[in-house]
Amino acid sequence: MIAENVTQLKLQAFKYHFIPDHDIGLAGIVVRQDSNLIRLQQKLIDAIAPFTVKTGTAAAFVTTPDDPEINHPTIDYVATLVPKASGKNFIPHITIGIARQDYLKRMLAEPFRTFEFSPAGASVYQRGNFGAARKQLKALDLKP
Repeated sequence: MIAENVTQLKLQAFKYHFIPDHDIGLAGIVVRQDSNLIRLQQKLIDAIAPFTVKTGTAAAFVTTPDDPEINHPTIDYVATLVPKASGKNFIPHITIGIARQDYLKRMLAEPFRTFEFSPAGASVYQRGNFGAARKQLKALDLKP
């Protein structure tokens, strides 16, 4: 993993999406699949395999006084993430926030102007509800 120069990846954002939950949704920007990104993902999966467990409890996630419970879909999502959402099933994306579904539906109806970008940094996070990154555990220096 150290030998990877991820700042040289050229990724393309091409649309918005959201995951519904009652009257709200978790919004994101979808990135086109890239063979180098898939290869890097597999190297990461292989590197962390010795430290993974089949499933966990809500205690493994970040909670706050305003959001003290972890919903079961989040626990199930994380438990099955690697087999269901890696390799050819990987949907690279950038989470951008939570909003009411009526707003998100209007957002999706608007044109999306594609753009290219490269990673400038990377971090390891502990997840919260919706599987969203909630607590930074480690910032990684991406300079080659």
